[in-house]
Amino acid sequence: MTRQLVAVHGRAQQHKDAADLKRSWIDAWSRGLAESDLSVPIDESAIRFPYYGDTLARLVDGGEVPDVIVKGPEPPSEAQGFIAKVLEEARQARGVTDEQVLAEVEERAAIEKGPQNWRWVRAVARALDTHVPGASSATLAAVTYDVNCYLRNPGTRDVIEKGVRAAISSEVETVVVGHSLGTVVSYNLLRREGADNGWKVPLFVTLGSPLAVRAIRQALQPIQHPSCAQVWFNAMDERDIVALYPLKAPHFDIDPAIENKTGVANHTSNRHGIAGYLDDPAVARRIHAALTKS
Repeated sequence: MTRQLVAVHGRAQQHKDAADLKRSWIDAWSRGLAESDLSVPIDESAIRFPYYGDTLARLVDGGEVPDVIVKGPEPPSEAQGFIAKVLEEARQARGVTDEQVLAEVEERAAIEKGPQNWRWVRAVARALDTHVPGASSATLAAVTYDVNCYLRNPGTRDVIEKGVRAAISSEVETVVVGHSLGTVVSYNLLRREGADNGWKVPLFVTLGSPLAVRAIRQALQPIQHPSCAQVWFNAMDERDIVALYPLKAPHFDIDPAIENKTGVANHTSNRHGIAGYLDDPAVARRIHAALTKS
């Protein structure tokens, strides 16, 4: 049976050509397959790439969030409060100490620790960049901002999901690959609508996923394995600060368990880029196998 592939991209894809973006995904996957003497096993017309980059940027104030996050007003907005919780969790998970954060405070006066204090949050962001090799607090904050907009704003969610929903058909088995924000979108849609729509997903792949971050996981309750997905495979670079944890207990405990690969050596500058995931030979082979298995 012929299967199709649906690729769900992440943030910061605005003002780009959808065909070029699809080509960049295919090229990276092809590089990974070549390491195993394999090639793309399906026609490119069977690779669906729902593009929402411009729409997302427009809905979240143009997507220009890092300066707003780092230099934003006090007290923080709801979205900034959500980001603050994620940054604080990241710094604790990555072992950045209170003393290292305090060393980044602009003024060395007494400061209340915690995500409620915006001076502390700004110092946490700088400490992550200073003390966690390859970390990009701006990338983490920006992804979190967009995830929050997607989860909290039904209008944003509906527009993004419309294109992804249209790309999946009950008439053909579909391998779904999501990256970054795209893992949240695809997971939420598959879990919520997959069974009712009769979707058949032999393999669900999440790359650089923030799903196990506490604030994001709690916003998605109840957490469960999408019943339409036969197998869920998650891959991450442990230096990728967006993919803070593997998708397993205690951070993302579901049944059946997700298969996690944590040894990806993502070569992109922030360890989070899609090219550094798709050209990993093991990831590339796993997608290939799901598309060719009869």
